Amino acid sequence: MSTRIDARFAALKAEGRPGLVTFITAGDPDGTTSLALLNALPAAGADVIELGVPFTDPMADGPAIQAAGLRALKAGQTLAKTLAMVKLFRGEDNETPIVLMGYYNPIYVYGVDRFLEDAKAAGVDGLIIVDLPPEEDKELCLPALAAGIDFIRLATPTTDDARLPTVLKHTAGFVYYVSITGITGAATPDADLVRGAVARIKGHTPLPVAVGFGVKTPEQAAAIAAGADAVVVGSALVEVVRHTLDEKGHATANTVPAVTALVERLAEAVRAVRRQAAE
Repeated sequence: MSTRIDARFAALKAEGRPGLVTFITAGDPDGTTSLALLNALPAAGADVIELGVPFTDPMADGPAIQAAGLRALKAGQTLAKTLAMVKLFRGEDNETPIVLMGYYNPIYVYGVDRFLEDAKAAGVDGLIIVDLPPEEDKELCLPALAAGIDFIRLATPTTDDARLPTVLKHTAGFVYYVSITGITGAATPDADLVRGAVARIKGHTPLPVAVGFGVKTPEQAAAIAAGADAVVVGSALVEVVRHTLDEKGHATANTVPAVTALVERLAEAVRAVRRQAAE
């Protein structure tokens, strides 16, 4: 069963370039602004969009995304509202893949079967659930795949060749390589080490490999994209949101333009990286 994610990576391969995956937190700093951001990302150059589902205990996230999640929760964001955002987005864009990224607890509370039915109806293409290891595939991964929603796994610098087949067994869409050990946005990845890690992962799977955690600037994005199928930028965009808020934490007229301006610069840098025709 082909998904929008499969189609987008096939198109990127045909174009001979890596992709740009952008992350924003649903509902940050409020529902209206967040939807406006979501709608603006494809035109700014996002090839795939990760939409963070706010959670009270985001253990894999650094301070920037933690703060974004708290802003969103304070503004009343829920999983149901996040799915509604995706459905509204789909009214304008039926091609750009949307991946929900977050933690299992909100989905468990919502109800797995109900969630998958509603997510599919809304137009969600993939899930990244960071606290569900492969040993728990029956909880959500296998039902998601059966529903036609890709389940995207994280591989890290500590995922060795013995562990990789287990991680990759039910992975679909793409593999998300975490380029650093630690939390999101905490350090800068080494492009040479990333290139070697991506090559190692590709020895185990035909899936595209997207690299994230710690990529902040267009220059870093281009360097990482040169050795991967896509680069993921999240904390840097979330920080732009924070810096544009007024003293009460509310969005300003500059919030959406500032984020899209950075996405445009990132996209320009990533799109300048060309793939060898033989790849």
